[in-house]
Amino acid sequence: MDPKLKTCKNFSGYKPCFPGHDCIKDGCKEYNPMGTRILIINLDAMGDILMTTAQLPSIKRKYPESTIYWVTLKNTVGLLENNPFLDKVMPYEFETLSILQSTEFDVVMNVDKSIRSGALTMQVKAKEKLGFGINENGKIIPLNKGADYNYQLGMDDDLKFRTNKRAGQDYLAETFNLEYKRDDYIFNFSDRENEFIENYRKEIGILEKDEVIGFNTGCSLLFPNKKMTIEQHVELINTFLSFNRFKIMLLGGPEDKDRNNFLAEEFKGKVINTPINDGVRKGACFESIPQLIITGDSFGMHLAIALKKYVIAWFGLSCWTEIDLYDWGIKLFPEGLFCAPCWKKVCPYNLECVQMVDLERIVKETINFFDRRKSGKE
Repeated sequence: MDPKLKTCKNFSGYKPCFPGHDCIKDGCKEYNPMGTRILIINLDAMGDILMTTAQLPSIKRKYPESTIYWVTLKNTVGLLENNPFLDKVMPYEFETLSILQSTEFDVVMNVDKSIRSGALTMQVKAKEKLGFGINENGKIIPLNKGADYNYQLGMDDDLKFRTNKRAGQDYLAETFNLEYKRDDYIFNFSDRENEFIENYRKEIGILEKDEVIGFNTGCSLLFPNKKMTIEQHVELINTFLSFNRFKIMLLGGPEDKDRNNFLAEEFKGKVINTPINDGVRKGACFESIPQLIITGDSFGMHLAIALKKYVIAWFGLSCWTEIDLYDWGIKLFPEGLFCAPCWKKVCPYNLECVQMVDLERIVKETINFFDRRKSGKE
């Protein structure tokens, strides 16, 4: 057997790489070396998955000849489709775990500070392990010096909530011993999806000249206070509609069904209520249509960043310093509020951070953006 077959990306050992060509008898026809074999473990929330994609260009700069595998949850696999940096995306399930236990990598990069991801990291065979694992007592530990700062952020509230000014992409690059160059998120539509987007635009009557505002109205159930009140959304939409200028799209996931339906009924025939049960790829298609997205710190915000939309993001319980809008949007946060950020699932006070969202500034910044865009300054 041609020794190249062992390290050729094209060869599977199941069927010929090219029709009619016998790889075993005739040798490798088109050698595509695997190079450095890299496994990324990332089983966190959907927004974190998108943020981690910003590390891929740096990984390729460091390992130009490489094969990159990514293990993620079943519901986030779709976010990594059509990604030119990835060779294989694997759902976190029994079959994948069996394959990984029989495969050897050069580098494993675990993003997550979690027991399950740490356990998987320790089980996989690799020459180098970066990020986080677990010790013999099941405690999460940093595996390399570069992961120390990231690890400490989880242990030291003052460092995380008050002192840290670094974006998540910055200290994650350090975690993986990568050069940080503020690379963009990586998310690409297929030709079929681009066709769907154009057809949907026509279906809902959106023209190229239209000024479209997307409202990402909700958030995950894990941190329910990352969304505005319905009353705040009603006030904002009322204000925008009063200008007789903007078209409004309601965006979100299955957990936002009741909220979006309420707003659609409140503004019957005046807003576009997009489907929320068609999966993350279709959700991205809908979110690609507005030029500007108003959102809390949620998956919808990260998706807007990935889609290179102008983002008006408000923050309360989460750390606004860790989010990079790439100079394409603004962040609103409760300056001077002693309890924010806090990362609490239940507010011990009166949700002051949500009440403090500056609706007037959201309106002002939205109008300024579209005015600049109309004048060709954006």
